[in-house]
Amino acid sequence: MNRENPPETPLRVALFAGNYNYIMDGPARALNRLVDYLERQNIPSIVFAPTAKEAALPHKGNLVSVPSVAIPLRSEYRLGLGITPRIKAELKAFQPTIFHLAAPDLLGSSAIRLAKRWHLPVVSSFHTRFDTYTRFYGIGALEKPLNMYLHRFYSLCDQVYAPSESMAEELRKEKLSTDLRIWSRGVDCERFNPQRRDLEWRRSIGFADEDVVISFTGRVVLEKGLDFFAEVIEELEKKNLSHKVLIVGEGPARARMQRRLPKAHFTGHLSDEPLARAYASSDIFFNPSISETFGNVTLEAMASGVPCVCAEATGSLSLVLPNKTGFLAPFGNHEAFTQHLGALIQSKELRTSFGKAAVKAAHNFDWDAILGGLVENYRDAILQAR
Repeated sequence: MNRENPPETPLRVALFAGNYNYIMDGPARALNRLVDYLERQNIPSIVFAPTAKEAALPHKGNLVSVPSVAIPLRSEYRLGLGITPRIKAELKAFQPTIFHLAAPDLLGSSAIRLAKRWHLPVVSSFHTRFDTYTRFYGIGALEKPLNMYLHRFYSLCDQVYAPSESMAEELRKEKLSTDLRIWSRGVDCERFNPQRRDLEWRRSIGFADEDVVISFTGRVVLEKGLDFFAEVIEELEKKNLSHKVLIVGEGPARARMQRRLPKAHFTGHLSDEPLARAYASSDIFFNPSISETFGNVTLEAMASGVPCVCAEATGSLSLVLPNKTGFLAPFGNHEAFTQHLGALIQSKELRTSFGKAAVKAAHNFDWDAILGGLVENYRDAILQAR
């Protein structure tokens, strides 16, 4: 046998996720796009994840349901309980050559233990800043032990994929002792583009052509910083900065937000063409979230030609170019956000300039190129394990 050029191990991917199809969110969409890409490249894959009676999206690939329970405080999400004998039998039949973990949950932990017993490489993708959730639900005392658990979980993986350089830098600060790489996210620029702007649709929901519409898109949940969003909108009203508010998405905090922002228009969940139309039909995208590791919604807004005002956090730091495609400000700084939003409200010229630059920047995020790079990382992990 030629030891310098050993035969290539076939790539067979077992993916373990906390949510793959029962809630429409950024991680679920990214994982489905990954499996779709693997199928198009004739790379066998299988997905293990909790499921619910009603799915939120038609999933890609072969999905195997794992035992799960509702998560306290966030009952719409489910916690996978681990690898049962049935799941283990499914895995043996599939004969994976790599495990990919998409959530640091019980299912992911049991997958790590099994991968070590089977001498298989295990990689993990970092999708959500779970450590920030404690700040929005009155359980801040749990942040430190949660960070300790997350550090141990990711340290056991052969490779960890951060979605952006800003998130990777945060992990380096935590002294994560593993092979840290970037798996960025992409955007469909054919679907999300400025040509989707629809003045008739705006009029149908009560917005005049001259109105400056500030939008938020995403899960309507507290950890997205929506209380702060409402506080900033109230500041704009106090300063008589004329605007309208559009909230695109669904979630358990919707009733709370409707009480706080009675003049806002809430569309509920949108997808595909209606979602693209909503992005392009707004004038400013306001995303105060600090819980994302990559701002999928921010990138979609940019591709739609909408200037963005976002929290100076991992979800947007690697996307928004300050004073070129939008503005960044520290979460909690009402004055800074009000100032940035006010500048855009008062200047159509500035909105147009930022919007054009945002479209150009968004075109750098091609999905197939990004996913092809992830597959090469898989192959490196397998080679290193051998």
